[in-house]
Amino acid sequence: MKNKQYLQHVKALTLCVWITFTNCKQEEKQEGTNMPENILLQEWTGPYQGVPAFDKMKAADIKDAVEFGIEESLAEMDAIANNSEAPNFKNTIEAMEASGKTLDRVFTYYGILSSNISSPEFRSIQAELAPKLSEYSSKIVQNEKLFQRIKTVYEASQETPLEAQEQRVVELTYKRFEMNGANLDASKKERYAAINKELSTLYNKFSDNVLHDEENYVTYLTEDQLDGLSDGYIKSAAKTASDKGQEGKYAITNTRSSMDPFLTYSTNRELRKQVWEKYYSRGDNGDAYDNKEIIAQILKLRKERVGLMGYDNYAEWRLQDRMAKNPENAMDLMMAVWPAAIARVAEEVADMQAVADESGDKITIEPWDYRFYAEKVRKKKYDLDSDEVKQYLQLDKLTEAMFFTAGELFNYSFTPVEEGSVPVFHEDVKVWEVKDKDSGKHIGLWYLDPFAREGKRSGAWATTYRSHTTFEGETNVLASNNSNFVKPAPGEAVLVSWDDATTFFHEFGHALHFFSSNVKYPTLNGGVRDYTEFQSQLLERWLSTDEVINKFLVHYKTGEPIPASLVAKIKKASTFNQGFGTTEYLASALIDMKLHLADPTNIDVAAFEKETLAALKMPKELPMRHRTPHFGHVFSGEGYATAYYGYMWADVLTSDASEAFTEAPGGFYDKEVADKLVKYLFAPRNAMDPAEAYRLFRGRDAKIEALMKDRGFPVK
Repeated sequence: MKNKQYLQHVKALTLCVWITFTNCKQEEKQEGTNMPENILLQEWTGPYQGVPAFDKMKAADIKDAVEFGIEESLAEMDAIANNSEAPNFKNTIEAMEASGKTLDRVFTYYGILSSNISSPEFRSIQAELAPKLSEYSSKIVQNEKLFQRIKTVYEASQETPLEAQEQRVVELTYKRFEMNGANLDASKKERYAAINKELSTLYNKFSDNVLHDEENYVTYLTEDQLDGLSDGYIKSAAKTASDKGQEGKYAITNTRSSMDPFLTYSTNRELRKQVWEKYYSRGDNGDAYDNKEIIAQILKLRKERVGLMGYDNYAEWRLQDRMAKNPENAMDLMMAVWPAAIARVAEEVADMQAVADESGDKITIEPWDYRFYAEKVRKKKYDLDSDEVKQYLQLDKLTEAMFFTAGELFNYSFTPVEEGSVPVFHEDVKVWEVKDKDSGKHIGLWYLDPFAREGKRSGAWATTYRSHTTFEGETNVLASNNSNFVKPAPGEAVLVSWDDATTFFHEFGHALHFFSSNVKYPTLNGGVRDYTEFQSQLLERWLSTDEVINKFLVHYKTGEPIPASLVAKIKKASTFNQGFGTTEYLASALIDMKLHLADPTNIDVAAFEKETLAALKMPKELPMRHRTPHFGHVFSGEGYATAYYGYMWADVLTSDASEAFTEAPGGFYDKEVADKLVKYLFAPRNAMDPAEAYRLFRGRDAKIEALMKDRGFPVK
């Protein structure tokens, strides 16, 4: 999601210095027009209100397109700032909301070139543009005339409130300027801008280092090293190796989607250790791509920057406009769950050690053993084989299941567009048109880019190429989901784990949040970080509903529905391994927060991570989900810095909201609760305070007890 979130923040004039951009060559201007020939700058044409020309974009075009867009956007801002008319909502705030359209289009292409099809050429350009984009953001937020106009409109709105969405835009815009140093004196503003410029380069370098280690640390296996691995996985690994010029070998790439199943099923313990070490040492190999010193510099600069505005630490500054409000509240939530999580890990490890002992394996459980022996415990305790479950989790059928869910809750239909009618940036990308089922009204397009490949960042994410607004005429939504499933050999089905299927539903929840938007202004399509994950986490719950299981979980070969006995085992094992899942996540969230609360003056990042985890009594048998040297959420930008706890905050809301459905007559498909879900939790986006929106849905604030019950932890 980060590309479009960046745009939304720039339009609101916040400093999104965590994203950097590319290079492109500006072409000659056409006679009689102010618009260069550069395709990335052109208005989108074609069907569906116009679509990006993904088939024509080139990395070489980015630099000049960004620079042209910056100049145009700054000129628009100067025109607003120097307007001779008295400041009001229309000539100041709404004018800002309407600005920057050319740069918006360029950033859409940037997001693809950065996240989906990156290349060494692009990364070089990206590094060159990073400080320029930081300067651009600083010039806007430090435009004194512009800020005074915003402040005038804001103060007037406090006396005479505007229409609800207008009032929300004014308050968000003013707050973002204020938080980003608009009230500083000239010398502090200069230092503030210099810090942001330096940070932008560091964020870019951090990301490049992680991507380098993901692309270059590959484990190649021979045929005698495949014991325990499934046929589908072996075929995919063979194809990946062949694509990398290693014919006859099998490639285990340094990504979670490749690492996770290998650690779960490979019987070769030494190889498991090798794969584990490569994955968890990304950015931490003591070479030119090591990120520890970069992190230390980032922490120092962040503290200095917020210190210019009088804050004691970065976390205090960052969380003031989040649901948590302050780091103490975020820490209280995490520490309320942490003891139960690590206690459960101790139980899980004891179970695994017992299985290992019974098998005569003569080992002590280590981190590279956790997934392998957890799978054996799952089979023993619940007679549940994850690989058996995968036979019923086909990517195509899961996609249909998501469409079904969207139809039941949101009344949407998804229809594949005619091949070739909408440009795509890779042959793997497919596109669907989204409509309202009853009226036939066009809602937008959904792009799916499902497979891992070189140049694509790891993980799964959602983004928008165009968001819904109405203030200049209603716009449709162009949204995408992006995954890193291992591409199968030709003719083979794409089978995924239950965890990966859950993530697939999660990211689709973000897409539905985009499609259901009912806001007037671009700024309101943004979100509060510890709230925006809630809607997507909630959608995960529909994967395990009977309606989805009975309709869409069918065997990939026979077409037979998943047996009721296997479904019963899945549900019975729903809290299995929650110690692992909760602890690896919370460890990362706690390190994130504690790093930003600490004095970074002489910080040793490696020692800090080790000592902090020891103080927390982190179980030695598992690592953080994201170790500090590759924690891109936090150090490739500022989107999740001191905010990784937000997934847990959102999960409290998720568990509590799920109870609203389980208590309803129609369960998870109850029409009345579903209507409230869309009306209060999806459609408003950031047009109202999240806490207020949740209370309108639930009739009260969320309670942590539902979360503890969901995870099988003791409820006090």
